[in-house]
Amino acid sequence: MKGAAIAALLAAQVVGGAGAMAAGADSSGTPARRAETPAAIQVVPGMPPVVDPANLYSETAADKMRPDVAKAPSRLYVPNRRSDDVWVIDANTLKVVDRFKVGVNPQHVVPSWDLKTLWVANNAERRGRGTLTPIDPMTGRPGPPVDVDNPYNLYFTPDGRSAIVVAEARKRLDFRDPHTMALQSSLWVPGCAGINHGDFSIDGRFAIFTCEFKRGTLAKVDFANRKVLGYLELSKSGMPQDIRISPDGKVFYIADMHSGGVFVVDGERFAELGFIETGTGAHGLYPSRDAKHLYVANRGSHRVYNRPRGKGSVSIIDFATRKVVANWPIPGGGSPDMGNVSADGKTLWLSGRFDDEVYAIDTTSGAVKKIKVGREPHGLTVWPQPGRYSLGHTGNLR
Repeated sequence: MKGAAIAALLAAQVVGGAGAMAAGADSSGTPARRAETPAAIQVVPGMPPVVDPANLYSETAADKMRPDVAKAPSRLYVPNRRSDDVWVIDANTLKVVDRFKVGVNPQHVVPSWDLKTLWVANNAERRGRGTLTPIDPMTGRPGPPVDVDNPYNLYFTPDGRSAIVVAEARKRLDFRDPHTMALQSSLWVPGCAGINHGDFSIDGRFAIFTCEFKRGTLAKVDFANRKVLGYLELSKSGMPQDIRISPDGKVFYIADMHSGGVFVVDGERFAELGFIETGTGAHGLYPSRDAKHLYVANRGSHRVYNRPRGKGSVSIIDFATRKVVANWPIPGGGSPDMGNVSADGKTLWLSGRFDDEVYAIDTTSGAVKKIKVGREPHGLTVWPQPGRYSLGHTGNLR
C-alpha cells in the first residue's frame, strides 16, 4: 500500500478514531472511553508545566521551535557503532557534509535538557569505561570527550538537574551533573539486565525502563526518591527495546524485538493492558508531530546482529484507537532502527542498522530514500527539533 492510498487510510483512521467510544478494552488495550476535560497536571518541582494535559507533546508540534534552537543548521548526526565515528548529513540536500571520530562504539546522539549540546554516548561495549562526546549543534563540531562509565544511553531528569547515564552492562543508572557529567549518585537496578531505554510519566514522578536481557521485563523507578518501585514481566518472553508514553500520559508503548510488536502498559498501575502486532524486530518508537500517530521501526530481525536486506518495515499505530493503520516495507529490504521525525513532521529519519545506511521516509506516502553512511549506524538524531526541553535518547522532547 503506497502513496495516496496510505494517506487516505491514515485520514480515515484518524476521523474514525475521533468519534470512537468503545464499550470495553480489547486485547490491544483499547480504552473503554475517552477522557472528557483532563485536569491540570501537578508536576514535580522544577519541571516545566504540562501545557495541554490531553497532549504532553503539544509543545513539540512543528510550529513550536524555540527561537535559539532554530538557528542551528538542519542536520542529522549518525553514530556508527562499528566504525567509531559520527557522520553528519544535510537534511535538505541529503548529502554527507562531515564525519569525525568519537569514542569506542557510539550508540546514541542525545540532545541535552537545555537543547544546547548533543551528546554522543560511546559505551565501549564492556571493553573500557566509555566516553561522552559533546557536539555543538550550532557548528556541528565535536568537543573534548568526557570519561564516563559504560554510557549506553543518556536521559535527563524532568527538572533538568541531573543527566542519567544508563550503564547497561552494570544494571545501573548514574546521576550526573548535566553540564560537566560529574557523578552525583548511582542507583542499582539489579532486576534489570540490559537496562536500556526509558520514558517518564506525564508529571515526572517516575520512569519506566526496559530490560533488554531479562525475558521481557520492565523496571519502574521513582525519581523523587531515587529508588526502584518494582518490576513487571510481560506476558511474552521477549526483548523489550524503545518505550514511549501516550500523548494523554495514560499508557506506555514498549517495542519488543522478539515478540514482533508493541506492548501497552498502564504506567500508574504498572500492569500490561495488551499487545499490538507490528512487524519483525519491533525496535524504535516515534510520535508524529501532531501526536496522532506512533511510528514503529521494525528492524526485520529478532537478532541483535544480522545480515543486511532483512524484512524491515515501519508500522503506524493510531494513538486514539491503538490500532495499526499502515505498514511500510523498506524497498529492497532493510533494517530500520532508531532516529526521529523531522521538525516539520514530513520525514521520518531512521538508521539502517545492518545495511550501513540511513532512511528518509515520507510520512505521507511511505516512500523511502537511502543514504550510505558508516558501519552499523545506530541512534541518530535529527536537529533542530521543536520543544522546550529534552528528556534524552534521540530526542524525546516536551
